[in-house]
Amino acid sequence: MSQTQPNNPLHGVTLAAILETLVEHYGWAELGRQIDIRCFNVDPSIASSLKFLRRTPWARERVESLYLYLLRHRGD
Repeated sequence: MSQTQPNNPLHGVTLAAILETLVEHYGWAELGRQIDIRCFNVDPSIASSLKFLRRTPWARERVESLYLYLLRHRGD
């Protein structure tokens, strides 16, 4: 079976994996500075952030955009 989105770097990557990669690279404090949302700045956790991001399209877009930026500059 062929991939339907071979040029989409987000294809097949879960939101949880994206968030974990960003937290690992930036840490919560820097992630909260990069994307100023409460779930990153006040008692942050993967679970609470995923809950917020899944129901807030603009925030999810910013997280995905930062992830793509990281991939481009990290060379993955």
